[in-house]
Amino acid sequence: MTVAVVGGGFSGGVFALKFARANPNARVVVIERARRVGRGLAYGACAPDHLLNVPVSRMELGLEPAFAPWLASHQGALDDALKESGGDLAGAFVPRELFGTYIEERVHDAVSRDPARGLNVVRGEAVGLLEFPARGVLLADGREVQADIVVLATGNLPPRPPHAKDSWLYDTTLFVPDPWASDAFDGLVSGAPVILLGTGLTMVDVALKLAGLGHTGKMLAISRRGYLPLAHRAGGSWPVFPDAKTHGSPRALMRLLRDETRAAEAKGVPWQRVMDAMRPAVARIWSSWSTPERAQFLRHLRPRWDVHRHRMAPRIADRLAALIRSGQLEVMGGRVLAYRRGEEGMEAHLRERGTGRERVFGAARVINCTGPRSDMDRLAFPVLADLRRRGLIAPDVLGLGIETDDCAALGSAGHVSSWLFALGPLTRPSWWEVVAVPEINAQIDRLVRHISAGPGPYEEPSLAEAFSDLGAGI
Repeated sequence: MTVAVVGGGFSGGVFALKFARANPNARVVVIERARRVGRGLAYGACAPDHLLNVPVSRMELGLEPAFAPWLASHQGALDDALKESGGDLAGAFVPRELFGTYIEERVHDAVSRDPARGLNVVRGEAVGLLEFPARGVLLADGREVQADIVVLATGNLPPRPPHAKDSWLYDTTLFVPDPWASDAFDGLVSGAPVILLGTGLTMVDVALKLAGLGHTGKMLAISRRGYLPLAHRAGGSWPVFPDAKTHGSPRALMRLLRDETRAAEAKGVPWQRVMDAMRPAVARIWSSWSTPERAQFLRHLRPRWDVHRHRMAPRIADRLAALIRSGQLEVMGGRVLAYRRGEEGMEAHLRERGTGRERVFGAARVINCTGPRSDMDRLAFPVLADLRRRGLIAPDVLGLGIETDDCAALGSAGHVSSWLFALGPLTRPSWWEVVAVPEINAQIDRLVRHISAGPGPYEEPSLAEAFSDLGAGI
């Protein structure tokens, strides 16, 4: 058996490791255009002071050595993390770069010397699949990777520019479409003002990265509501809820969440534990909702959910608060009305949320911090565009990713593929939250077992139930 894995970030790297370990006679080919395999965007394009958004205990994958023992040999980089956690390594928030190095080392150590079996890495860009009756992946340089099974592990895809009336800006050097590109901040004068589009975790990373690079200019972060991610807080516990029989509309579930939060706070338990206690049920609840109910959640409730659910490490929250207190970073709820050329390079005409007051902010750069995109119906990412054109994948109607049956891709005619699978963020339409390490790791383990068992339907309970077994936690 040959399995081709499109994407060598976290999802692709860990799947390849585990499948090769479970099937020592199989050939696993990881196709990745970047030089380093296993890191991906989240753990590769980061600065040394970017931290994991969850503690070490939630990053264990079942690999050898485990992450915590491996970290013990990198003690010098853990001083701040251990100080914050009171010496508890399992509860420490460590640099993301370390986790990327950990995965990269595991992949490097597992690469086979035999090109006919084991884990192999092909450096190149997948642009499509081979034409029937052949099966496999076509690379941009013309090479072909023959395969029996293809696994899409493209991870988070680059952001797209938000819709704007004056889209001329997007074709100039004043606009940074991808803040993680290697040349994103080239030529930016240290004292120049910048606009950050978005106020989520991507914005937090970019603002701290700029400050770490010595940037002293004013930074204005803007989103429709101006919500900032909230911080983790240690202590307390709360029982898992709701139970497997509970089904309700998005608004009903949010009312339940508020009621549980009030009950917890009355007992001195922080609201963070309530969010963590709901986590095991998220995929099951999402899968029980109709498409209109999912759309209602995304339209009205997602912003508040995101800032409470996807939180900052305490040290990151402190650094961000210091930037705001100093006046270097301003966070604004509102919208961009227009872009005009100005003395700094351009002027953004803005309208504040709530007051309706209009203002003008001159900036040398506008940096897109809106986060990864997922609307496959309009995405020109080569291999996914080819699959969509051929009807081998089907974008979901809400623009979250592609339709899947567990991990198997659904074609445009609704058929379930026996050889094309997907992992991670691509599968959000089925599970909503499948972007964090515990869920993706559970998904990987399940797909390894399924492919190893040979053709046939999934014999295990739903993946939503596997997520429920992860238990409460960040």
